[in-house]
Amino acid sequence: MKDRLKKIKEEAISDIKSLSNLESLENIRIKYMGKKGKLTSVLREMGKVPKEERPVVGQLANEIRQEIEKELSGARENFKEKLKQEKIEKEKIDVTITKRTKKLGHSHPLLSTIEELENLFISMGFSVVEGPEIETVEYNFDALNSPENHPSRDLSDTFYLTENILLRTHTSPVQIRAMKTMKPPLKIVSAGRTFRFDDVDDTHSPMFHQLEGLVIDEKVTMANLIDTIDIFIKELFGKDMETRFRPHHFPFTEPSAEVDVSCFSCKGKGCPVCDGTGWSMELLGCGMVHPKVLENCGIDPEKYSGFAFGMGIDRITMVKYGLDDIRLLFENDNRFLEQF
Repeated sequence: MKDRLKKIKEEAISDIKSLSNLESLENIRIKYMGKKGKLTSVLREMGKVPKEERPVVGQLANEIRQEIEKELSGARENFKEKLKQEKIEKEKIDVTITKRTKKLGHSHPLLSTIEELENLFISMGFSVVEGPEIETVEYNFDALNSPENHPSRDLSDTFYLTENILLRTHTSPVQIRAMKTMKPPLKIVSAGRTFRFDDVDDTHSPMFHQLEGLVIDEKVTMANLIDTIDIFIKELFGKDMETRFRPHHFPFTEPSAEVDVSCFSCKGKGCPVCDGTGWSMELLGCGMVHPKVLENCGIDPEKYSGFAFGMGIDRITMVKYGLDDIRLLFENDNRFLEQF
């Protein structure tokens, strides 16, 4: 009996020391200490041991049980500590490492300009409306009093998808849609992308942005148009800016004008930037809505009149931020965009 107990002890300690993970430890405990374990089975045979030897064998059995439990407990703690260290190693934070900061984005300068323009006109009582970028020939040309032989309707100048569908060449079709679906009085602005065939250079792009405004009501005159443009220019660029209206021709307005603003560098005094004229580049076009356009939209030109204006947002953005190349706005170069 003593020899069997000592052998069980040696086997148990050997098995415990050969373990590689915590899960196997429980199997060893059951193997030797469980109800059907080797040590338990030997102890059940104590009745066969002579009475005079039972105290000695019993004491030896208890000592062996304690030693095996001690070994099991020690192995369990070692495995737990090892797992803890492995977890710490995996989860530790190196406070000396450079953290990866998240870069916060911001509005593109074009979108910022559009938002600023829309907010400015909203403060002047205008409503913002939108329209599709893919338009019909009717809304893009016919309803705007542009005949079939108009140069802008040439296939080489306009992006046609089909014979009657195209990419809008201006945001004026939004005005047609508004006049056809909304009753006067109207006071709206619309901004968005427009498309025209053009060679790309520092001031031209086949895709650009426009903002157009429309006012329709009774007794609207050219004086109202001039006052609206003057207020807009001064609010956008400063109270010291002046405007100059030059006669022009647009098929959808009559009379029509182009608007210049005083030089942004010299404020009208004359400098090398403006060639001594005191005036900057043409900024927008405008005019009184042609009676034919009103008729095309079901509005009585004898009762109502109105004015319209349109401007290139890209050009205003270039002026606002002092840019000399329109391509900078579309190349998505972070080195450029991060400046704004």
